[in-house]
Amino acid sequence: MAKKSVKMAAALAAVNAYLQEEAEAAYLEQQAMAAAAAKAGPNLWAISGRQEMMSMRRMLQARLF
Repeated sequence: MAKKSVKMAAALAAVNAYLQEEAEAAYLEQQAMAAAAAKAGPNLWAISGRQEMMSMRRMLQARLF
């Protein structure tokens, strides 16, 4: 009976270690992606498009059309 519980504890420890490694790898990958996105800076085309949409809404609200 004791031998069976030792094997079970070893198996659970191995699974837990594997899950922790997977979580750490996912975290490091997420950090790398965030760093790459931060280096790229803002997308100027997206900013320009949003500004144009706001300008068009402002003109419609002022009834300039």
